[in-house]
Amino acid sequence: MVTFVNGNGLRLGYVIKVKGELYRVMSAEHRTPGKGRAFMQAKLRKLKDGTQMEIKFRADETIERAEMEQVEMEYLYDDPAGLCFMNRGTYEQIFLDEKIVGAGKKFLLPNARVTIEFCDDHPVGASFPETVDLKVTDTEPPLKGATASASGKPATLETGFVVTVPQFIQTGELVRVSTASGEYLERAKKRS
Repeated sequence: MVTFVNGNGLRLGYVIKVKGELYRVMSAEHRTPGKGRAFMQAKLRKLKDGTQMEIKFRADETIERAEMEQVEMEYLYDDPAGLCFMNRGTYEQIFLDEKIVGAGKKFLLPNARVTIEFCDDHPVGASFPETVDLKVTDTEPPLKGATASASGKPATLETGFVVTVPQFIQTGELVRVSTASGEYLERAKKRS
């Protein structure tokens, strides 16, 4: 079933069809100029190649919203063919291009659960949990008397991602990182 939204109904994260191509809405801002009709200024990213564009949609314009099937999958390993994910229900394995996973690759550990979005049986995107707990593999030794309000220092995490952490964090500790911003949030409890 095809779903349509009007120009005012456009929201961040929607996948829409424009001229037969799939785009993800990266931002949508309602604007009311002093003269003329209101419109929605949207920044779109093409799912096929990642190119971005800005476009104005009239408030009364209808836009086709793509139907997405979301499947929870488990990341297994990185391969020259792509990133290998397994469907947790059917145990079927698929290889995804890094473009589909996007910036989230820096948070992937084996056995991590990720929701893969499919449109017309083709993978088009991935959504990650809001936070991930990763181990610090390398950072400078803590400073004496350092507190959370002191300046930060770089820390390399087990995925190779570098994040700024407070001075008291040591190598070997587990830290919680936001997948949206890539920033350190807090110390995390040890994995069971």
